[in-house]
Amino acid sequence: MSEDVRLVAWVRGRVQGVGFRWFTRAKALEIGGLSGFALNLGDGRVQVVAEGPRPGCEGLLDWLGGGDTPGRVDGVTEIWDTPRGGYDGFAIR
Repeated sequence: MSEDVRLVAWVRGRVQGVGFRWFTRAKALEIGGLSGFALNLGDGRVQVVAEGPRPGCEGLLDWLGGGDTPGRVDGVTEIWDTPRGGYDGFAIR
């Protein structure tokens, strides 16, 4: 059994107004076992918070920077932490 983790990622590029948050939620649901959210930030980035098994969070992170996303990703910055809980599924905020 893998440990549960918290991933916080900030995605830079042309990632607002292109369905990025919707596709991020869909990918998280496809991976399964993840909870959290995707949120547009005022500076044009999208913040993604995902909690769940490490392999699932790593898969989501790979997808975020992998070029199969809508729009254009110029870079992803991430931090890892312990889960905080309190999320009901994976939401678009």
